[in-house]
Amino acid sequence: MTESACSPETNPEPALSVYDAIRRRRDVRAEFTGEPIAAAVLDRILGAAHCAPSVGNTQPWDFVVVRDTATLTMFADHVAGARRRFADSLPEDRKKKFDPIKIEGICESGMGVVVTYDRSRGGEHILGRHTVDDTGLFSAVLAIQNLWLAAAAENVGVGWVSFYDEPYLTELLGIPDPVRPIAWLCVGKVAEFQQVPDLERFGWRGRRPLADAVHLEKF
Repeated sequence: MTESACSPETNPEPALSVYDAIRRRRDVRAEFTGEPIAAAVLDRILGAAHCAPSVGNTQPWDFVVVRDTATLTMFADHVAGARRRFADSLPEDRKKKFDPIKIEGICESGMGVVVTYDRSRGGEHILGRHTVDDTGLFSAVLAIQNLWLAAAAENVGVGWVSFYDEPYLTELLGIPDPVRPIAWLCVGKVAEFQQVPDLERFGWRGRRPLADAVHLEKF
């Protein structure tokens, strides 16, 4: 990653508005082709993530790029176990809706990007985090959103995997204390982007209307 990652680029970039990228973005699971992403494309995507705003300019994120097939397989097996446990916890009607939903494309994508959060970065006296400690974690999540939208602009799919035990992933990737892995992102080329999100297509849950989410003056 170059020092000028957040400066105006001289390399050609896709011409896509941020609104188009937001509309195109999907949580990809089944559409990965397994074709490798060009190094320059991955660099632009990670560069966009690294340009995210952060509380106190701490930049508390790191990105672990995982391509080793053995590691991908081990993590996929672990996730499959967590999926089974969740399915077993559901009432029968919800379980039937959940059964056909694919929750990850760990091996199919061919690459994972694990985003971590380091609360200790910048020390204890963080400008802007004094009264709301979660602003540090929020900063790392903003990096994830930047990565996701940049990937959409590059016609690259991203799928966020959350069916895992944090201590397992920490040990698997040798992540040092107190750094936390907060997201495993499957990242790879896709055959297509679904027009309707999977959870809506399979009837798990629909999207709330904007009017239901907007409040004026008070909640």
